[in-house]
Amino acid sequence: MTGTFATTPFGGAPMNAALFSLNHRLAERRDAVKAGDAGNDTSGADKWKLVNALGAARHRLGLSDRTIAVLTALLSVLPGRTIDLAAEQIVFPSNAELSRRTAGMADATLRRHIAALVSAGLLARRDSPNGKRYARRSDTGQIEAAFGFDLGPLAMRAAEIFALEDEVKAEELLCRRLRDEISVHIRDIVKILDAALEAQRAGDWHGFGMRLLPLGRRLRRTAPIRDLAERRDALLDLRRDVEKSWLDGLSKDDLNKQDMSANDLHFERQLQNSNTESTYESAIEDKKKEPEPGKVVAPELKGRAAAISDERLPALSGVLAVCPQIADYAKDGIGSWHDLIVATNLVRSMLGVSPDAWRRAQTVLGTERAAIVIAAMLERADKIRSAGGYLRALTQKAENRGFSVRPMLEALGRG
Repeated sequence: MTGTFATTPFGGAPMNAALFSLNHRLAERRDAVKAGDAGNDTSGADKWKLVNALGAARHRLGLSDRTIAVLTALLSVLPGRTIDLAAEQIVFPSNAELSRRTAGMADATLRRHIAALVSAGLLARRDSPNGKRYARRSDTGQIEAAFGFDLGPLAMRAAEIFALEDEVKAEELLCRRLRDEISVHIRDIVKILDAALEAQRAGDWHGFGMRLLPLGRRLRRTAPIRDLAERRDALLDLRRDVEKSWLDGLSKDDLNKQDMSANDLHFERQLQNSNTESTYESAIEDKKKEPEPGKVVAPELKGRAAAISDERLPALSGVLAVCPQIADYAKDGIGSWHDLIVATNLVRSMLGVSPDAWRRAQTVLGTERAAIVIAAMLERADKIRSAGGYLRALTQKAENRGFSVRPMLEALGRG
């Protein structure tokens, strides 16, 4: 009779409308399946595929991974792989057994997650007269009545759960595509800015860089599709403006020339042949061993001596404390000097620092100190009219032993 009627909770647990409705729908669906009136919808499903689908879509139902772990433990008690309304789906493990199957989860925690499954409409209680979980068997050992947890609601909602999984996977795929587009747009805009600054082409490259700064910030992993699409669209608009300015510069500077220069041809090929690697991945594509703190690393300037400062390199944690914005441009945060250098290599293009000025600063100041200067400049980006000129001036001072990064950081720390 327990499979036909909607039973009420044992003891003081209240009977709410949602629970009553769930129990009745489950009873009606089970009766229809048993009577053969459910058509092709017998709500049968592989229980492990079902729990995997539920794990993927758990946030849609407000469930945690530990709640799914408890459901997995309950399903492990159910014989066979198929969960089907054509048969009773009641399990009656003790709390000790459930704790063992959930790596020692405490009783109070088990009760909380079971309540969450009931509230989500994925589990129903089939309480005995005394509230205990057990099965009453016949003389031949067959189960006549079972009291415990009814997994029928899970079977009843199998189609819905699989549909939710498909929706979540589709959203995840769209998010990945949007993130890839964002990374490609940032990378290509940065390359155009670099090329324009290197060639000293006419154009508001500083203005474009300042527009790129907020759009180049790292997006949180849980950013919704709407935010990703807005970022992609804004970058696409900026890219159109940047490319138009570059092409306008070509038409003005080379109007009377028969052919493009070799640099322009190389640049055009570079844009056409760009792949889908992210800006951050491209920046570390050829990464070498992480430089030791205080050691000047400028392999691209072989044969030129670097002026190494005598001052001690500031602690990375101290740099990040007074220059927190730079972490927004690191793909996975900043945990090493190499991470800082990769992030500042991206930011310096946005600020309008040419590759030549950047190489010169690295040679004179050292790679880490040059990165510190860029991080500090980012904090005052709105007050620096020409970041490239500012960096060149600091580099010149450093050559004359008239500049140190510590006072710059101390000034930032004082606000």
